[in-house]
Amino acid sequence: MSEHEVWFLTGSQGLYGPETLDQVAEQSQRIASALGDGLDVKVVWKPVLTNASDILTTARRANDDDRVIGVIAWMHTFSPAKMWIAGLDALRTPLLHLHTQANVELPWASIDMDFMNLNQAAHGDREFGYIESRLGVPRKTVAGHVSNPRVRERIATWVRAARGFAAMRSLKLARFGDNMRDVAVTEGDKVEAQLRFGVSVNTYGVNDLVAVVDQVLDADIDKLLAEYNDLYDLAPELREGGDRHDSLRYAARIELGLRGFLEAGGFKAFTTNFEDLGGLRQLPGLAVQRLMGDGYGFGGEGDWKTSVLLHSLKAMAPGGTSFMEDYTYDLTPGQERILGAHMLEVCPSIAAGTPRLEIHPLGIGGREDPVRMVFDAAPGPAVVVGLTDMGERFRLVANEIEVVAPSEPLPKLPVARAVWKPAPDFSTSTEAWLTAGGPHHTVLSSAIGAEELTDLAEMLSTELLIIDADTRIRQFAKEVRWNQAYYRLARGF
Repeated sequence: MSEHEVWFLTGSQGLYGPETLDQVAEQSQRIASALGDGLDVKVVWKPVLTNASDILTTARRANDDDRVIGVIAWMHTFSPAKMWIAGLDALRTPLLHLHTQANVELPWASIDMDFMNLNQAAHGDREFGYIESRLGVPRKTVAGHVSNPRVRERIATWVRAARGFAAMRSLKLARFGDNMRDVAVTEGDKVEAQLRFGVSVNTYGVNDLVAVVDQVLDADIDKLLAEYNDLYDLAPELREGGDRHDSLRYAARIELGLRGFLEAGGFKAFTTNFEDLGGLRQLPGLAVQRLMGDGYGFGGEGDWKTSVLLHSLKAMAPGGTSFMEDYTYDLTPGQERILGAHMLEVCPSIAAGTPRLEIHPLGIGGREDPVRMVFDAAPGPAVVVGLTDMGERFRLVANEIEVVAPSEPLPKLPVARAVWKPAPDFSTSTEAWLTAGGPHHTVLSSAIGAEELTDLAEMLSTELLIIDADTRIRQFAKEVRWNQAYYRLARGF
């Protein structure tokens, strides 16, 4: 990701003469440099664009360069928008329209027509905005001077979304077995997903993985166990000499085999299914948690859509992001909260402290007791988001939340878990989620928020419904119905 670039494009025209264009170039380079100093991505300034041929060539080059995750366009002067039609129509790279200018304050006493002709982004960007809207070009628009921290943060948010978009466009996902029998929401159109998102989803027999797991060397297991000892609090029975130490060794064997399989195939996301474990002695728990911690996408019970979403959000920003599932509620009046967990697979990136490695019966899957990390999620603001297939399109549903500490210890719940208060309140958020058909598998993230999700959905041309402090059920239900009409018409016939 450190090699990714954002290209800075500046629009003008030959009408003003070479002296003015030299000033445009110098000032636009300063704007690009200022952005580069504040963003964790390389901002590459491109020569000022003054004709349709150069604009089209630049757009095509941006599309073809794997390093380029987005382009920022600014009309420094007046750039006649018909010049941009072919280039914008060809552009397949995320676009941010920056409406800014070189100066912050106006030099009132010295303004003349030369100054006006040079500094007319207020004029030129409106022409550019018109042609973007006329062509229906997906983009984000940010207005203000680049020295404004809010402007820079909004651009940084868009960069994070562009990272997620790039990760999804090149993603290969391995499904080990199919999805859980008779479950509806984990189904989905994999062909449409590849067309819409770029992700390639394919299935592999679980015993293809087992063959790799069985070949793992004992010496490599020993090295990984030393890492476990350094990073985690191990239950006594899992330590060397403990009566369940062999189970920990097998969990390490699964991790090494699974990691090797994914690396060899170039996969950055995967799914498992407890109903289809083949020759595996344990359901992968610890292995899945650690791979998620390293940025891999994961979905339980064959849920490839959530796996795609998880990897994409992890690519957007470092921090706490995990596979999650709403499990049960505390319905104490005025203190309603949601307890989220999964059988085993919650990412340690959201942990409040050092995870503890434990082993307990699972009760499903018909295999040996699996090893897993146990921890509480760190408190703080976050979002839960799910991806569903609505039959004719995909839909993202997100809820802003506040992760809180459990009211009491959970000594008999041997899984990683998170407790949160949803916005605006429990009844509104859950009714809205159910109205939207949101899935029970989600991604919980404290690293990104609603604005990044909005930018990502725009890049993907995918519906996003956000449940936040302003949500009201009646209006939300109308939005769902309006969206059904809009997205059906937007697809054409």
